[in-house]
Amino acid sequence: MGNLGVPELLIIAGVIILLFGARKLPEMARSLGKSAKAFKEETKGLRGDDGTPEKPAVAPAVVEQQLPEAKPAAEANLAEQNAALAAELAETKRKLAEEQQQKNAS
Repeated sequence: MGNLGVPELLIIAGVIILLFGARKLPEMARSLGKSAKAFKEETKGLRGDDGTPEKPAVAPAVVEQQLPEAKPAAEANLAEQNAALAAELAETKRKLAEEQQQKNAS
């Protein structure tokens, strides 16, 4: 169904010409072009100057207040996690060393 080749496209184009007539096709193409241009302008309005989507406007004071509070809390949480993982790793290394010593002693 999705494999349209050149012969199929030519048949479809022929049927369209027969249905709408040669006089209507340029008018339809112009109308389609105008619609595409209007759509492009509307989507461009939703994007920034560099083509990237605009970010919602947020007051800079709000952003400045939130970032300093969130960053230390996140860093403190990461520091706690790192300390816990380091302690767990040290404990695992100690147990492995003890097991290795027991195997060597046997």
